[in-house]
Amino acid sequence: MATKAQVAPVAVARDLTIADLRAALAGGWRDFLAAPLFGLFFAGIYVGSGLFLTYALFAWGEATWLIPAAAGFPLVAPFIAVGLYEVSRRREAGLPLRWGAVLGALRGRGDEQILSMGVIVFVAFGFWLMVAHGIFAIFLAESGLGSESLALFGTPAGIAMLAVGSVVGGLMALAFYAITVMSLPMLVDREVDFLTAIIVSLATMRSNGPIMLVWAIVIAATLFVAMVPLFLGLLVALPVLGHATWHLYRRVVGPAH
Repeated sequence: MATKAQVAPVAVARDLTIADLRAALAGGWRDFLAAPLFGLFFAGIYVGSGLFLTYALFAWGEATWLIPAAAGFPLVAPFIAVGLYEVSRRREAGLPLRWGAVLGALRGRGDEQILSMGVIVFVAFGFWLMVAHGIFAIFLAESGLGSESLALFGTPAGIAMLAVGSVVGGLMALAFYAITVMSLPMLVDREVDFLTAIIVSLATMRSNGPIMLVWAIVIAATLFVAMVPLFLGLLVALPVLGHATWHLYRRVVGPAH
């Protein structure tokens, strides 16, 4: 029997297992195969943005910014996945998959709660870039190299910068993951305010810490590997993970009654 913890008006499962993660991935794969055009569309926006950002950084002579930008880029993935959550929700409910309805999910339920979360997403990305800039400036001053030089990363200062940046970025990403992993699917699924959704997401992390950390590692590792071949692997990885997160959300929260 599933164990539930009450959070505000929502009961949150606190007995997740690795088997639940496998089931969520299997469900995500089925949803992607059943409606690939939606997944390719949303992932295509993400991939196109990544390729444009890469080109722009090289064109501006700021190639060294590619690493912090790429590291922070997954922060916006949950917001891109909102349309994927709606696809999974409609498939589950037996509702027709229409572009207007799926794209309309980005507006939320007419209460601007998802848009409020979107603001948080992009503010977090901007904040990470500011922090990365500060870390970069500290170590760049010691290296004696310009910001356009990729040789910086082979110097002791560059290696130390990558180490510090990875720790700081990892902690920020984990905090951001904790507040969004369940909140965005919930805002697609239910008429709740974004603060309630964030509380539920944090409660899920607290009640299922080890398993949710494993899920975070799966997401991070998959996105990292998928980004290597010119971001193209994201065309499959992002939709599957987005749909899978919906199925994990459903396991944690269950359908509304």
